[in-house]
This record gives sequence, structure tokens and C-alpha cells, in this order.
Amino acid sequence: MSAEQYDAKEITVLKGLEAVRKRPAMYIGSTGPSGLHHLVYEVVDNAIDEALAGFCSEVDITLMEDGSAEIVDNGRGIPVDMHPTQKKPAVEVVMTTLHAGGKFEGQVYKVSGGLHGVGVSVVNALSEWLEVTVYRGGKSYYQKYNRGNIKAPLKVSGKKGRRTGTTIRFKPDPEVFEETEFNFDILSRRLRELAFLNKGLRIKLATESGEQEQIVKYEGGIVSFVEYLNQRKNALHRKPVYLEKVKDQIGMEVAFQYTDSYRETVYSFVNSINTREGGTHLSGLKTALTRSLNDYAKKNKLLKNEKITLSGEDCREGITCVISVKIPDPQFEGQTKTKLGNSEVRGIVESLCNEAFSVYFEENPRVAKKIVEKSIMSARARDAARKARELTRRKTVLDSGNLPGKLADCAISDPEHSELFIVEGDSAGGSAKMGRDRKFQAILPLRGKIINVEKARLDKVFANEQIGIIISALGTGIGDEEYEPDKLRYNKIIIMTDADVDGAHIRTLLLTFFFRYMKALISLGRIYIAQPPLYKVSKGKLNKYAYNEEEMTAVLKELGNQKVSIQRYKGLGEMNPEQLWNTTMDPERRTLLQVSMEDAVEAENVFVTLMGDLVEPRKKFIEEHAKYVRNLDI
Repeated sequence: MSAEQYDAKEITVLKGLEAVRKRPAMYIGSTGPSGLHHLVYEVVDNAIDEALAGFCSEVDITLMEDGSAEIVDNGRGIPVDMHPTQKKPAVEVVMTTLHAGGKFEGQVYKVSGGLHGVGVSVVNALSEWLEVTVYRGGKSYYQKYNRGNIKAPLKVSGKKGRRTGTTIRFKPDPEVFEETEFNFDILSRRLRELAFLNKGLRIKLATESGEQEQIVKYEGGIVSFVEYLNQRKNALHRKPVYLEKVKDQIGMEVAFQYTDSYRETVYSFVNSINTREGGTHLSGLKTALTRSLNDYAKKNKLLKNEKITLSGEDCREGITCVISVKIPDPQFEGQTKTKLGNSEVRGIVESLCNEAFSVYFEENPRVAKKIVEKSIMSARARDAARKARELTRRKTVLDSGNLPGKLADCAISDPEHSELFIVEGDSAGGSAKMGRDRKFQAILPLRGKIINVEKARLDKVFANEQIGIIISALGTGIGDEEYEPDKLRYNKIIIMTDADVDGAHIRTLLLTFFFRYMKALISLGRIYIAQPPLYKVSKGKLNKYAYNEEEMTAVLKELGNQKVSIQRYKGLGEMNPEQLWNTTMDPERRTLLQVSMEDAVEAENVFVTLMGDLVEPRKKFIEEHAKYVRNLDI
């Protein structure tokens, strides 16, 4: 379009909720499963805000047979009187207008999660239909919408005694979403988290058919959360430490308990929102804990024979901690609300924690001594790991022209267009090197199994040759001080192992390493699992590949069952380079599974169960899931 053609008539003005339907991902992240379930969270968050304000004690979520979801709360109910400037019922304004809500002036809600005022109106816009029923003043009020448009005026539908609250039922629009079926398990995890964070709030999730139901209510709040997280770990002290403080209208709750694990597990929240990237509240907590432990250790001469200072990493080794703050006017970085930016919060949290931690350590010397001793062990290991860490730095290994291990690097240096295959064994590595596209595909063969990082401190991790090779190849470094995910040398990290039990074990060990030391790569969607075929079905000169039992059945049906040979692959080395390229590595034909983390809490539990020290939880897990095994390799 020329400059002359580009004039005022080319400027489009979207009215009402049209902008939401035009660009839904801007408001809910995506039109895939995460965006779909985000609709429920937006409605539930309004009920949670009522609970935070002290007016709601119960929230019921029902997944209906027709594909809709119904959310019922016993809060005050959305106002239904005429809005002074909009000249229509307030509930209608809330349901049809972006940036409309009772959360901006701080009078209705002192603290809330949904501060942008786009929540329920966005749900309305992206629903095939939505119904709202409000219970206030002894009456009920009803209104229905289609794709954000009012279907009929608000009407009084009858007297309902003294009941108050809001019921919203909506059906996601198939014109917007790739799938419209809600997943019970995905919703149950987030709702369980909300119940932990809102002490005494009862949340019920059920299907209309009655087949599935979950009711959660935790009087212990975040203390119960810490106990839940540590149920498969060995605790160093019996009861979690809990403190609750308020300063300058900022409320803070912290609960923590140390275990014999070598890693920290820390979750931070602001107004019940999971701040996955942390922020100022978490920084204040970490600084206070490090200072308090060092002060206690020096005061009680626990470091007299040690030439060390306890770092933040040392002080947090083995901690399971939840911090939840309630703030009147939180400033999040971006609409995703994953990092708190309020600068004043850091100082307040640090001050409150410093005082509380110092008092607790003085009053509980046995617990304090155990924590300090564990931190000293961590500091020793960190010191021992320093030299090993140097060997893994890309600037001393890769920049000097020496490739780590047997890495066959790709020709291009642009990380956005390159990918690394981590391959099990030299045989498969050889086939992969010959079959790859050398321009953008790098191959890193591993010899044998890497160390189980769930059971090892950092010095043992660095001492493992295979892990050192992986870290060198990726270029990101590891550890709080040196981990830089932005320096990743490849856009995709693809784990390619055999289809047998050993291959599955190696895959699990690698995923455990990435989860514990490079979790950001999982969050960024950089980790993938290759899907080599399980079977080769041959008839004469014709070869077809099947990736599972169902595909093999279909291939056999296509070819006919007389004069057919079936090869069950157990190792990648059984395929020649051309076959490996055609089935597993060619971007045009391959299937990759992207590793994602929908629920960090559940992921934590699974890794601790499968890879941790306790045998009983692992045995129970195997017994419960054995019935789902499809291909048993013995």
C-alpha cells in the first residue's frame, strides 16, 4: 500500500469487546488449553477477591455436561443498581466493559489479584454464551450474553431470602479455542493452591455427572502447603516455621521447613497470584534469611573453624518455603503477573523477616544449629565445586575452539535456528551424526547414565563428566550466580534415547537435571523429547514405521497380515542414518514432544517420588500406575 493509499479510512476502531475476540491471546495468553482454563481462573479470582475482603467462605466450580463451567460464590454479589455515568446496571458494565471493576480505587477491595479490570468481561467476550445470576437484597437478578453481546436486559428473577453471591456459567466459544473441553486435573491443581493460600476457604470442584469431585479446605493455610510439599521428604525439624506480620498495609505470611534435600523449593505469591519469577518480596525474604543465619552462626561461634561465609544458596539448601504477601497496589511486570516490581516491598519484607527469623533462631537453638550445619556442608561443597565449574564455562571451553566431549556442532551460530540432540550411546550418536542436517543440527552423544542429581550436591553434579559436557555444550552455566538462560546456544534441546527401559531411565535422569538446575529452559519451551518409531513393518520392498501399537495395527490393516515382517526397535543404533533422519530427525516428518510444566507443585512431587531417597512413596507410585503400562520391556 502506497503512502497515498494509506489514509484515515484504513484506521480501524474496535468497539466494546471486539478487541478481545480479535486478539484473545493478548488477554489470556493463548487459545490453547492454558488459555481455556484461564477463563475459569479469571472468574474464580473474583470470588477469591471477595474472600480476601472477608465476605466469601465458599466457592463451587462445576464442569457441566454441555461443556460449560459454572462458578458459584457466597460473596456480596456484583452490584446491580444503575451506574452513575454509564446509565446501565453495574453488573452489565462489569460484564461488557474492559477495565471496569471495583478494584481500582481501593475502597471495595483493599487487596485483590485482578487489578487490570479485564477478567470477567474477557471471559464474556470469549464465550459462546454466558449467564450471570446475582443474589442481593433478598432478590436474584439474571442476564445472558452471546459472545459478549447482551441478549436481554437484566431482570429480577425472584426472591431468594437472605442469600448473597454471584453465579456465572459460561461456555467457551469453539470459534476462538482449539479445544473447549475442560480438564479436571488441571483445574484441581490451581484450586488446591488457592485453598492453601486462603486459610479456611472451602473450594469444591466437581463434574455435573458426579464422576469426579474434589473439596479442599486448609485451616493451616500455607503451613499446610509446606507440609504437603514435604510429605515425601525427610524433614530436619518436625513443625514448619510460620510467621505472619503486617506493616504499612502490607500483610506477609511466611512458612518454611528444612529437609535433608540438596535443593531449595520456594514458592512466592502476591494476592494469591503465583509470582513464578519472584520479585521484590522474594528478594527481601532471601536477604533476611541469609543475614539472620550468618549472624546467628557468628554469634554462637558455629563458624569458628570454617574459613567461609554462608551464601544465599548455602542458607537455602533443603528449604521448602512459601511466602504470600497481600498488597493494596501491587505493580506486576506485564499482564502475566509473574514478577512483583514494588520497590518498597523488599525493604518491608526484609525488615519483618530479619526480626522474626532472629527471634525464632534464638528461641529454637537446636533447629537453628541443624540449619547452620547443613548450610556449612553446602558451603564446603560449593567451594569444592568451584574448580569443576570453571571447566564447564563456555568461554574457557568452547571459545578456545575445543568442543566438549564428542559434540558434533552445527555450522550456523544463530541459536534461534539451531538444535542440539542429546543422544544415548556412541552407536546411536554415530548414526545421528551421519544422518543429521549439519547446517543446523548438533549431536552430543552420552556414554552411560548421568548422575541422579536428586540425590547429589552441587560438587558431585559438577564432578560428573557427562553433566559437565552437557553444561559446556549449552553455554548457560548453572547455579544462582552463573546461570544465564539467555546464553543458550541452541533453540531446541532434544533428548533422543532408546525406546527400552534404559532409554526411559536416561531420559528421566536428564529431565531431573533440567528441572533442578535449568528450570527456565523448561518454562521457555526449549526442552523436547524425540519420538523414534517403535516398529518397522516390512512387506516386500515396502517399509512403514509405527510409533505406537495403534499405528502398527493401522499399518497392518493397510498392508494386509500375509508375508509381513515386524521389527520391534529397542535401540536407536538399530536404525541406519537414513532411517533415523526419515523417522526421528527430519523437521518435516518427525514428531517431537515439548516438555512443559503446567503444575510446578505436582512436578516437584513426581521428581521427589521417582528420584528421591524414600523408597515407600516410589513403591506406592509404581503400584498405583502399573495398570497403565502398555509396553513392558523385560
